[in-house]
Amino acid sequence: MRLDCPFVTPDSIASAALTTILKTFKLQKHYTMGQAVVRALDGITMSVEQGQFLGLLGTSGSGKSTLLNLIGGLDRPTSGSLEIFGRNLADMSREELSLHRRGSVGMIFQSFNLIPTMPAVENVALAMMFAGVARGERERRAADLLASVGLGDRRMHRPAEMSGGEQQRVAIARALANNPAILLADEPTGNLDSRTAHEILNLLRNLNESQGKTIVVVTHDSLLAGEYAHRTLTLLDGKIVQESGP
Repeated sequence: MRLDCPFVTPDSIASAALTTILKTFKLQKHYTMGQAVVRALDGITMSVEQGQFLGLLGTSGSGKSTLLNLIGGLDRPTSGSLEIFGRNLADMSREELSLHRRGSVGMIFQSFNLIPTMPAVENVALAMMFAGVARGERERRAADLLASVGLGDRRMHRPAEMSGGEQQRVAIARALANNPAILLADEPTGNLDSRTAHEILNLLRNLNESQGKTIVVVTHDSLLAGEYAHRTLTLLDGKIVQESGP
C-alpha cells in the first residue's frame, strides 16, 4: 500500500533513526469569546519520544484535548511551534495538513465517530479510500485490521449492532488503516465500563509494544494513565503543571 504522504512511513522513521518524534515550543492556542480571551493552551513546551505511550491528564477545560487536536492537525496554533518528524505544523498549508492527518497520525475519539449505515469493514476501509488505496486492497486490509482487534467475525455488523467496546475496536482499526506512526486517543474509554476500558487500553498497549506505535492518550483518569502510560503530563489552565515518568 502506497500513500502520497511526504512526512512519514515506518521505514523512513527507522532509516532516519528518529528519537524525538514530536516536540512543541511555547505552543499557544487562544480563542476570543466576546471581550474575553480564552487561553486554551498557554505556552506548552514538551517532547515525545518514538515508541512512547504518553498520557495527557487534566480536568475538563485544562487544554488536553486542544493539544491533541493541534497534534492531529485538526486546528492551528495561535503561536509557538509544533514539530512532528521535524516539520512544523504551524507552517503547513491546508493540503500538507490533510496529508499529515491521512498518513502520519490516526485518531480515536470518545464517541467512536463511526458511520451508522456502514458495516465495520466499510468504516475501516473508508479511511483508505481517501488515501487512494485500491478497493480490493482496502477491503482486504480492513478485514485484516478488524481480525487483529478481535472483530474478525463482526466485520459485517453495523455500529448499532455492536457493543461500545466493539465500536471502539472498530475505531482503533480505522485509526490504523493508513499505518500511522502516532495514534492519538481522546478519552477513548470515556463511554465504556471499567472492564471494557481495560480491554481497550490493553489493546493500545499491545500496539505500542508489538508495533512500536507512539501513542498519546487524553484522559481524566490518573489511575488508568498511571497503569498504562510510560509517562504522564498533567495540564491545568493550558499549562503543564506536573510530569511523571522518564
